[in-house]
Amino acid sequence: MSLNDEQFIHYSRQILLPELGEYGQTALMSAHVAIVGIGGLGNLCAQYLAAAGVGRLTLIDGDSVEVSNLPRQLIFAARDSGKNKAKVCADKLRAVYADCDLIAADCFIDNANASLLLKDASLVLDCSDNFETRQLINLCCVRDSIPSVIASAVHFSGQLLTVDLVRYPQGGCYHCLFPCELKVSQRCSTTGVLGPMVGVMASMQALQAIKHIAKITPNAGELLRFDGLSMVTRHATLARDPSCAVCHTKVKERTDESN
Repeated sequence: MSLNDEQFIHYSRQILLPELGEYGQTALMSAHVAIVGIGGLGNLCAQYLAAAGVGRLTLIDGDSVEVSNLPRQLIFAARDSGKNKAKVCADKLRAVYADCDLIAADCFIDNANASLLLKDASLVLDCSDNFETRQLINLCCVRDSIPSVIASAVHFSGQLLTVDLVRYPQGGCYHCLFPCELKVSQRCSTTGVLGPMVGVMASMQALQAIKHIAKITPNAGELLRFDGLSMVTRHATLARDPSCAVCHTKVKERTDESN
């Protein structure tokens, strides 16, 4: 794929970045990103990626817009209440970003449909808000060798993790960090969150996605924690759990193939 004159002008400011350039822009335009959860994180990530020129976005969410969503889910308006989030977001982005092919999946991801929803994606953004869904997405991505960027924002705390067992197998997966036995999870519906806190983490998640697609150092295998009260960011390098029930076999297969 090559850029035409109109596209070159349209994306000129990001093409000027030496880390991205024309190569990175064409990579974005060839990419297919699946976003699971079109709430606070997901709708902002979708806007940033469509604006950056990502060629295809699959938006997955079975939830409907509620008035309580509006302070942090900025693509929605009061008139959208009761409508499916994925469909509303896709419709609004289509009206602005002609270069982006938008697919809306009006469903919640589950064991029955996960493989079908994610199978053609070159990258998955996990913007879900519960532990069980994150574990399912991680399982599917590890099994099908799809990299993923996982983010959360609750209270004044944010986390960001990139999993890529192809480029960085020693970093492990989400299950290495949070085994299934740990059932404690927080949601903004019970803990609370501010819109700007969600915006910070969504921006980081979208940036990480763009870096990964353009093969700019994506910090895979590194957990980032952001404290919105102190404005302090902490980084921790992760090591793969050799006994992980999810990625142990997959990493072993890749190791055997390379030998």
